[in-house]
Amino acid sequence: MVVAFNVTGGGQGEWAVLRVSGELDLVTSPVLRQRVHDVIAEGGHSIVLDLSEVFFCDSSGVGVLIASRRLMRSCQGRLRLILPAHGAEDGSHVNRVLGALGVRRLFDVHPDLESAVAEEADPLSA
Repeated sequence: MVVAFNVTGGGQGEWAVLRVSGELDLVTSPVLRQRVHDVIAEGGHSIVLDLSEVFFCDSSGVGVLIASRRLMRSCQGRLRLILPAHGAEDGSHVNRVLGALGVRRLFDVHPDLESAVAEEADPLSA
């Protein structure tokens, strides 16, 4: 079974929203990295990564998320992740991976787009 990786973009007020679906791995993570860089190059400083439809994430995918966080912080930007408790199929794989690696606390995590783009958003506790 071949599952397509896809990153689609859109806007929600001042937030650039990148919806990611499929597998975030060694082959596909450079696509996400480039899309984040494209948003910044276009003047965006507030990015939401909707990872609710990502059903597999390896270390290269985690690396892209951490690098994106670092990049956004370096340009005084904001990065928020959408990681619902039950996302792609049987639960958010990315949520479990970040938790297992002990890096989930580094991210501003939200359960849905509405809370992620709220100005005074309260992230989910780690």
